[in-house]
Amino acid sequence: MQSRLTEDYNQNVDIFAKRLRVAESFDILQKTVSIGNGELTLFFIDGFTKDTNLQKLIMHFISVGSVEGDARQYMIKNIPYIETDVLESVDAAVTAVLSGCTLVLGSSFGAQVISVDLRTYPARSTEEPEGDRVMRGSRDGFVETLIFNTALIRRRIRTPSLTMQYFSIGNDSKTDVVMCYMSDRADKAYVAELEKKLKEIKTDSLVIGHESLKECLIKTRWYNPFPKIRTTERPDTSSAQLLEGSVLIVIDNSPEVMILPVSIFDFMQESNDFYFPPMTGTYIRLLRYIVFFFTLIITPAWYLMTRYPELVPSFLQFAMPEDPGKLPIIVQLLLAEFIIDALRLASLNTPSMLNNSLSVVGGLILGDFAVEIGWLIPEVILYMAFVAIANFTQRSYELGYAIKFLRIFLLIATGIFGFWGFCAGFVIVLVLTATNSTVNGKRNYLYPLIPFDAKALLSLVVRVKKKTDN
Repeated sequence: MQSRLTEDYNQNVDIFAKRLRVAESFDILQKTVSIGNGELTLFFIDGFTKDTNLQKLIMHFISVGSVEGDARQYMIKNIPYIETDVLESVDAAVTAVLSGCTLVLGSSFGAQVISVDLRTYPARSTEEPEGDRVMRGSRDGFVETLIFNTALIRRRIRTPSLTMQYFSIGNDSKTDVVMCYMSDRADKAYVAELEKKLKEIKTDSLVIGHESLKECLIKTRWYNPFPKIRTTERPDTSSAQLLEGSVLIVIDNSPEVMILPVSIFDFMQESNDFYFPPMTGTYIRLLRYIVFFFTLIITPAWYLMTRYPELVPSFLQFAMPEDPGKLPIIVQLLLAEFIIDALRLASLNTPSMLNNSLSVVGGLILGDFAVEIGWLIPEVILYMAFVAIANFTQRSYELGYAIKFLRIFLLIATGIFGFWGFCAGFVIVLVLTATNSTVNGKRNYLYPLIPFDAKALLSLVVRVKKKTDN
């Protein structure tokens, strides 16, 4: 396959027409314009280029009146657009067209072509992310267009040390990926390690965005459900993390930005903590920690109490069920776990106008009839309702499902082995947390607990007042 351009203009046009498969694809267009004694041929993708911009460019070419000189001379003298480049490789030129640029071939250009960036990506507005809302603060969010997302970060951090390093990953998708960091704050060794990993990725595509890239960067262990990478759709959160020395990975076609390195405590921080005074922010964060812990432990601990009622102190006797129901309690708890997920999936696939009705009516009908016929007892519905609501106190769905799987594991271990099963299961949960694999450099998933860093741990648990130079 031809990899370099030739000196023959017509042969170059034929090469690009065949490589881009203009005859087979309706949206890849070829436009030839005769100018004086010369000729220009443009290749571009309909939908990436605005008609008005292209018309202005062609009218400008016609007003010049001739095609003379090599590609670089012609670009400097006659192309008013800012983002232009001269290419000599067929592969680079084809990738430029498929990325949305306009390719200009001239009868006098020889073995060179000009790439003009006239791209206009289809994109939605930068509205507040549905899954990461705040009570106070900015209402903009990342979108699926990479250049918009980097601009939202640049708008908040106006310093030359903010570095945006570009990569193209995927043999077929050639996805645009940007590694973003503060050169004076990020760990230089970690940045170099991450850069090496990104360059060494061998894959056909990253069409699933950050999830595809995560699977290329990390050797996952199927038995460890904890999330490996933290993501956010908020530019204010991303900018704050950059100023704390983190590294961001921004991926084209994905509204989520990856934050590295990560520990489990990072998932407990949210933008709402910082849009309120320190006391209020600290209360919200501590409440999130407490609810998060109870989400994991409440149903296994309650089930353990029902298995050993003689050991339950008198002040907790009210939590013991009077009627255990027709099904074993552990079966009821597992059944309720699956019912909640089924309702969530049904709600997700329900048209928005019926969404709330399905959630409320479905929950009421299923809960009422389940108690009436003896499938579930009221206590099971109460505790599982708490778990379902408590999952929304932190925004990471991956972490929510990780806690769900571990909660089910604790239930089963307690059901089979009793008290010692509960204790062993809890130890296994701690081991899985401590050994979770992430793109973390030297940082453990339990940092700053392991290794212990009192100052860093305090800042993660308590919302401290922002320091000033005064």
